[in-house]
Amino acid sequence: MKRLIMCEGSNELAVVNILLENDALIFTEDDLLGLTPYHARQIKNNTQVQAALSMYFGNDVLVMRIGDKQTDRLVIQADFKEKICETVKYCTLPELEMLLIISEGLVKEYEKVKSSVRPKVFAKEHIRCNQKKYDNSSQFYRDYYGSDCGKLIQATITSSLQSPRILLP
Repeated sequence: MKRLIMCEGSNELAVVNILLENDALIFTEDDLLGLTPYHARQIKNNTQVQAALSMYFGNDVLVMRIGDKQTDRLVIQADFKEKICETVKYCTLPELEMLLIISEGLVKEYEKVKSSVRPKVFAKEHIRCNQKKYDNSSQFYRDYYGSDCGKLIQATITSSLQSPRILLP
C-alpha cells in the first residue's frame, strides 16, 4: 500500500515533514506516493498529486488528509477512483497553534482567554523561538520543533488527550 498525504496548509506540511525526517511515524517516505507529502486540499487542483497518482500503477493508495476543516469532502476524479482504496481525515482543530501553546506550558493561561482569543492570536502574543515571535510560518515550526521532535510528539499526544479531534481520524 502507498500513502498519499495531502496537507491543507503549509504549516501542517512542515509538521508532517518534521515527523517523517525523525522517523516518528509508523511509515517512512518510502511508503509515500511520490516519496513526499503534498500541500494540497483536493486532487483535482494539484498537478503534482495528479502526476504521482498517474505514475502509480497499483490500486492500493490510502489518502491521508490533514487539515482543520472537517466538512471539506475529497473529490476524486473517475480516472483515479480505482487507485484509491481508502481516505482518512486527520483534523487539527481547534488550530495547529495549540501544539505550540501546549509545548510552552501555556494551556492554563490560554484557557482563561480562549472564549475571546483564538490560538493563533494567543501564539503570536506569547510564543517565541530564538527571540523571534510566532509568525504563522512553516519556518517557525521548523525552527521550534526541528531540533526537538520529541517536544512535537509530546504536544501531539497531550493535545489528542485534551481534545480527541486533534490529529485523530
